[in-house]
Amino acid sequence: MHATTETIAAIATPPGRGGVGVVRTSGAASRAIATAVCGIDPAPRHAHYVAFRDGEGNTLDRGLATYFPAPHSFTGEDVLELHAHGSPVVLDRLLRRACELGARPARAGEFSERAFLNGKLDLAQAEAVADLIAARSEAQARAAQRSLEGEFSGRVQALADIVVRLRVEVEAAIDFAEDASESASREVLARLFAEATAALDALLSATRRGLRLTDGLHAVIVGEPNVGKSSLMNALAGNDRAIVTDIPGTTRDVLRESIAFDGVELVLADTAGLRESKDVVEGEGIRRARAELARADIVLRVIDDAGELAPDEGFIDAPDAATRLLIVNKIDLAGSAPWRRERDGVVTIALSARTGAGLELLRDELRRVALGGEVEGMFSARTRHVVALERAGGHLAAARAGQTYATPELVAEELAAAQRALGEITGAFTSEDLLGAIFSTFCIGK
Repeated sequence: MHATTETIAAIATPPGRGGVGVVRTSGAASRAIATAVCGIDPAPRHAHYVAFRDGEGNTLDRGLATYFPAPHSFTGEDVLELHAHGSPVVLDRLLRRACELGARPARAGEFSERAFLNGKLDLAQAEAVADLIAARSEAQARAAQRSLEGEFSGRVQALADIVVRLRVEVEAAIDFAEDASESASREVLARLFAEATAALDALLSATRRGLRLTDGLHAVIVGEPNVGKSSLMNALAGNDRAIVTDIPGTTRDVLRESIAFDGVELVLADTAGLRESKDVVEGEGIRRARAELARADIVLRVIDDAGELAPDEGFIDAPDAATRLLIVNKIDLAGSAPWRRERDGVVTIALSARTGAGLELLRDELRRVALGGEVEGMFSARTRHVVALERAGGHLAAARAGQTYATPELVAEELAAAQRALGEITGAFTSEDLLGAIFSTFCIGK
């Protein structure tokens, strides 16, 4: 794959009005566009204050023009940035002028795609650009920046290097099967397989945490009617998102609210109370509640402090991988203090959604579940990264097991497949279809 010779142009700032707007071009025509629009031969990496003019010499606006010659630019091509006033009309006229001079409108993510194709970024770093733009918390922004700086890619490459060393050993054994050093090779293989497996497990665990940080978690509040589910949602969200009354069955539909705290983002869902009901509308709400529960990452089972601990049936529809938290609400009615305990893999937290007592215990627990207790050192990740690592792990495990029953050629092929799966993360092995799917999710101008 190689970058196209076409020059592209786009408005690189968000839609709407603002103090400053940017039109960006990338490609061989960028310097000529600067000369025609700005009336200058731009000096590299120097901000020129100029008048931007149309084809008839009329002034469109005045602003800054900066030219970055290849290869020292974001895309690795000649790049021009025109900083004008943030009027949609002005920016559109500048974009149309650039297209009149040989550019074409850029596709979504095409600037980042060219940076990847020209070797300025690998694929994981290019995705981190989009993650940084989309960051909704400081922790997400820091994690995306670490990926952009190559922390994630470096760990993937380190793992790939071990797999390559394994391939060298296995393929050497194929070529020199009669060599007297076969026993030494087995020792080397055992050490390298153990090293690769440990590195992959650690990286996969970190990548899953990075994915949770990037995408957020789906937390579902369930329980019997009138135990304070809606009050808990309002307390966590910090607003009156759900209607709260003393009438059982008030919540009929699934209410969702995105919340963020301490670097954790949750999509919080409040559901109808779980009970048998002859009411058609409430029954539909209960059906939706169970469907919501079936795809939860975290289940918050709420019970009333005034009652006895309910049986485990509130977790029945939850996925096996979901984290289960039992919330004992309304401790203010008995004048009890907040507490936390863990038993049989279920964490129980006693709190009052009405007064806020114990909410910090719950937030700390949600943070621990989401981030594994750590934020520093985390990097942003995506679902495809997790899938690629899981696939690499499967091939690595098959190769390791295959030493005892398979031919060396089959072991070598499994290792090659593991290397290809790792290469898909950084773009060492990829397809144009995958690139199109990834970069189409980026914003225009980036």
